[in-house]
Amino acid sequence: MIHGLRAQRLLGALCLAIATACGSGPTEPDDTGFSPPPSNPDTIPLRQLAQQRGIRIGSAVDAGFRYTGSQGTLFRAKLAREFSMLTPENDMKHASIHPARDTYRFGPADSLVTFAEANGMQVRGHTLVWHQQLASWLTNGTWTTAETRTLLDDHIRTVVEHYKGRLVAWDVVNEPFNDNGGMRSGFWFDRLGEAYIEQAFRAANVADPQAKLFLVDYNIEGINAKSDSAYALVSRLLARGVPVHGIALQGHFQVGTVPPTLAANIARFAALGLRIHIAELDVRIQLPSTTATLQQQANDYRDVFAACLTTTACEAVVAWGLTDRESWVPSTFPGWGEPMLFTGSFDPKPAFFAIYQLLK
Repeated sequence: MIHGLRAQRLLGALCLAIATACGSGPTEPDDTGFSPPPSNPDTIPLRQLAQQRGIRIGSAVDAGFRYTGSQGTLFRAKLAREFSMLTPENDMKHASIHPARDTYRFGPADSLVTFAEANGMQVRGHTLVWHQQLASWLTNGTWTTAETRTLLDDHIRTVVEHYKGRLVAWDVVNEPFNDNGGMRSGFWFDRLGEAYIEQAFRAANVADPQAKLFLVDYNIEGINAKSDSAYALVSRLLARGVPVHGIALQGHFQVGTVPPTLAANIARFAALGLRIHIAELDVRIQLPSTTATLQQQANDYRDVFAACLTTTACEAVVAWGLTDRESWVPSTFPGWGEPMLFTGSFDPKPAFFAIYQLLK
């Protein structure tokens, strides 16, 4: 289980402190931000280096996973070799997995979970409750408050029980806040108020008491009004005994914008007794990319991993995609792209080498 890596993290820290017992320690970065890449960077998979530092390194996939022919073979081989955690990018969202009131479509997500199990990867479930990608039968229906509560419970119970014992964590409630820190309007909040969040966590915990349950949002990576609201909400939930086990910071950054307060923000959530996952990391570049912007992207990825390594409470960093080819970024942010660790041709980018050197 992921918490078993904490002892390895502590051992790694001891190794750094006692160089005569464990080696000379990591190579110091040069003035460009990281050491030159090794001559053969694929000798040791990233997942193995991450494990030695006490964390999981993950990737969010679904569309690329279904490439056919040699592209599909290469995609899945790269995924299994380099990553120890998998998040379904879309296949577990409401509209995909629950297309009709009495119909669940588990096949696509099942294939990802089966692949992960066959390759020693843990799975993060994403996501049980969100204001987007809801099935039209739900949003177009007319429901009483009592019916809405039942619909929420039924969805969570059915999905979580289907994967009981197979997933290490669930993103239970995704993006509940506006950027100013207020509660976001949406199907669940508009009908149930803030109480929908507590209901969702309690229902998920009943369905699988072993899974770790996370609140997730974007733009809460640094200390700001939105992350203050997340901190206050989680504190209230914990005070009421609600089973919130972690906070997931998404990490969708423009190049050069990783907040300097990331490590401090991680530390304050850790002080609540929470686990921390960097759950949707990508760093987008304004196109066309240059040597300088790719270098800055590498520095940004390195800085995020370095912040996670400052505490054993930060257990995982999940990239929101495998290659630039499948990324959601170009279609959502016109003029921006190339946010991942690998090119569309599966070649490692400077960001890959930066992480490699940091972990090694």
